[in-house]
Amino acid sequence: MKASELRAKSTEELSKEMVELLRAQFGLRMQISTQQSTKVDQLGKVRKDIARVRTLISEKARQA
Repeated sequence: MKASELRAKSTEELSKEMVELLRAQFGLRMQISTQQSTKVDQLGKVRKDIARVRTLISEKARQA
């Protein structure tokens, strides 16, 4: 997910995206802990996406 794509979204859309990412992160953690998945790199990608969304939410809050 690119930051330029996220910048085009509104704060409400970013909040929805955050919820989806947090659910995906939880699902990946559970799959990894129960050894159903070996894609540990996916977890890092989701964490970075969460950080991007949080950063953009805070930027938009400062602008308002």
